[in-house]
Amino acid sequence: MSAADKIKNAAEDLAGKAKEAVGNITDNDKLVAEGKADQTKADVKKAGENVKDAFKS
Repeated sequence: MSAADKIKNAAEDLAGKAKEAVGNITDNDKLVAEGKADQTKADVKKAGENVKDAFKS
């Protein structure tokens, strides 16, 4: 996994956590769901990159 990919995934995860937190504070269920979805996408991308890295070794 390249450093740029790691940074993008971390940023997407943090953005998702922020959306979820704002959604919880404002009682906005749609924003909470979007935040969780963003976090899940970041986790899936990270897992895919880890699989690629495993096959490179």
